[in-house]
Amino acid sequence: MLRHFGGRRRFAGAVETLECFEDNSRLRELMNTAGDGRVLVVDAGGSPRCALLGDTIAKEAIAHGWIGIVIHGCVRDTAALATLGLGVMALGSTPRRSAKNGEGRVGVPVELAGVPCSAGDLLVADEDGIVVIDAASLEA
Repeated sequence: MLRHFGGRRRFAGAVETLECFEDNSRLRELMNTAGDGRVLVVDAGGSPRCALLGDTIAKEAIAHGWIGIVIHGCVRDTAALATLGLGVMALGSTPRRSAKNGEGRVGVPVELAGVPCSAGDLLVADEDGIVVIDAASLEA
């Protein structure tokens, strides 16, 4: 269901979550904070109408130490994303930009293609897809 768009096909890291719909304000804010090798999982409601991530925000993510971004929604600037050392997976692409109204919720439980994801879980991605290991299982 999710396709690779970034230059890094294999990535793994602790999950941070974001729920937003057609507004990438919070995503941009998060990408300008210390990533510490984390993966941002974004529940964008599966919207094909606009892109939440493009090359500018992806470059900010790399500069701040994020390892990957997984979006249940769309991206843009796919040729540029493919050249960057960032894991990027999404449903598809569209050239249309998102709104910037400051909406979105960080750190809330989200679903990624029916799989629950919470902050602190571990996400592992490769050419075949994604596995999410919940934080409780990691502690055991």
